[in-house]
Amino acid sequence: MVQDKTFGGRMFDIGNIVLLTIIALITFLPFLHVVMASFTTEEEMARKPFVLIPTEFTVKAYQYILSTNAIYKALGVSIGVTLVGTLVSMVLTCLMAYGLTRRDLDGRRVLMFLVVFTMLFNGGLIPTFLVVKELGLVDSYWSLILPTAVNAFNLIIMRSFFMNLPDGIEESAKIDGCNDFGILFRIVIPLSMPAIATISLFYAVNYWNTYFNAILYLNDGTKWPIQVLLRQIVIVASAFSADTSGFGDDFVKPPEQTIKMAVIMVSTVPILLVYPFLQKYFAKGALVGSVKG
Repeated sequence: MVQDKTFGGRMFDIGNIVLLTIIALITFLPFLHVVMASFTTEEEMARKPFVLIPTEFTVKAYQYILSTNAIYKALGVSIGVTLVGTLVSMVLTCLMAYGLTRRDLDGRRVLMFLVVFTMLFNGGLIPTFLVVKELGLVDSYWSLILPTAVNAFNLIIMRSFFMNLPDGIEESAKIDGCNDFGILFRIVIPLSMPAIATISLFYAVNYWNTYFNAILYLNDGTKWPIQVLLRQIVIVASAFSADTSGFGDDFVKPPEQTIKMAVIMVSTVPILLVYPFLQKYFAKGALVGSVKG
């Protein structure tokens, strides 16, 4: 029989609710401001530093951003790079993480040291660019994927998760005649879906926000991902707003501030929509359904 909570326990729950509500509001209000500011007028943005409820809704900023067909191609590039890059990264990360959990692997400690070493030191910008150039990846979408295909931090997390799985499950699979690949793809990966979903989201966000590598390796503007194109749109809008004397009195200036807010929304919402599909894996235990009495 469950006893009723004491007065102190109830007060502790109330304090938690109040504190978490305040933290949630602090986190949510800036995002709400960006959403509403993207639908407000430039004049209201100039009058109010913080907009929560616009007095006049407008979609001029989105019309300006979506007025060029290049935005749709850039969006397709980002989606493709994110999907392919996340798949490549997860395959390589899972294979390497599982290999590093094998106690009978020769040189396992040396390989692990090399992985950790890359978290502290790297080759630098120019050597990395030269490697990408010599591999013929310049102006290729693979230049946005392969140089960052395996993240050392994500690899260590995945390896630690694999090592925490019960040894008895793997031993039972070996008795049944399963090889290492069978154990990995039939047992280890299904039991590791919470970790895989989390690491996949990390990789997806990284690929979606690809910006610096695109500027370095993509000389063809038609191959730009969404982040680089949105940056160019903001630069153009700022240039028009700064000096429009040569365009005549009939020229309508693009709404500079609201465009910045709309750009944030266009670049954030697509990857934000991925989270609900992965949320169910975050709440599941690592071994739900794997061991039955």
